[in-house]
Amino acid sequence: MNDIANIPETFAEPRKVDQLLTHYGESHRHPRNELIHFIAIPLIMLSLVGMLFALHPYVAYVFVAASMVYYARLSAVFFMTMAVWSVLFLGLVFTMGPLVLPICIGIFVGAWVLQFIGHKIEGKKPSFFEDIQYLWVGPLFVLSKLFARLGIRW
Repeated sequence: MNDIANIPETFAEPRKVDQLLTHYGESHRHPRNELIHFIAIPLIMLSLVGMLFALHPYVAYVFVAASMVYYARLSAVFFMTMAVWSVLFLGLVFTMGPLVLPICIGIFVGAWVLQFIGHKIEGKKPSFFEDIQYLWVGPLFVLSKLFARLGIRW
């Protein structure tokens, strides 16, 4: 009788995070679209945290905390990296003072315009049109590309 722990990794069920990244990657293959996403996704993250912070700081904190729960369920490496990025974004937003809302609205609109240009180039619709969770997978896609280049396994 085979013990499941002895099954080679090639036969193991893919992890949820890998399935999500594979699916997300199917509509992000064009090099220009990937480059646009490397710029636009962090800007969208920053602007979203900033707009929520402008609404009330606790709203931003709750959003970040909920996002961290999602990331922790997928991968410890992604969770830790996203936690660091979130703290940096919150710190940057805090320094914007009373201009946080107009600055972040401008960044948000500009970054989404870039995203839709990238998807026009790609010829495929954004993944989040199928499933809203892909809004949280986008940052992981960017990190996965960076981690792959650095030899970091998530």
